[in-house]
Amino acid sequence: MSKDPGDSRQFRKALGCFATGVTAITTKIEGEAAIGITANSFSSVSLDPPLVLWCLDNGSDTFSTFERCDSFAINVLRAEQRDLSDRLARQGEHGLEGVPVRDGVNGVPVLAEALAVFDCTVEARYDGGDHTILVGRVSRFSHAEEGEPLIYARGGYNKLAG
Repeated sequence: MSKDPGDSRQFRKALGCFATGVTAITTKIEGEAAIGITANSFSSVSLDPPLVLWCLDNGSDTFSTFERCDSFAINVLRAEQRDLSDRLARQGEHGLEGVPVRDGVNGVPVLAEALAVFDCTVEARYDGGDHTILVGRVSRFSHAEEGEPLIYARGGYNKLAG
């Protein structure tokens, strides 16, 4: 049955039918603490040049930091990193204390145990309604040869079938 897209609750439920991976986006601005936020709005954009994007809610408590940063890292979370995903999704819980990190190529901390990491410089920011679309030019990337991604669909975490 077709629904009116003005019904935001039903629209969100329909969007939840699309399973996504879960990422933690990290950044650091000089003189400030490093932060991370959970996001499932990650997508590839281009292979040449290597561009990726993610979307940030304009009402996020991290918005001012990501609005000012020059670089960020997209960390693809492993299935075992559900607790970290939950923590970084909570308002006011974006610090990386106690999380194993290493320095990325752009001075941004990256999660040492991530399944994949994309070190990016900000290529562009676009208005996307109640979100801002951040496009990153990939400076460097890495990935593990083994491990399962953390998957999210229909309002909860899921596992890959197989």
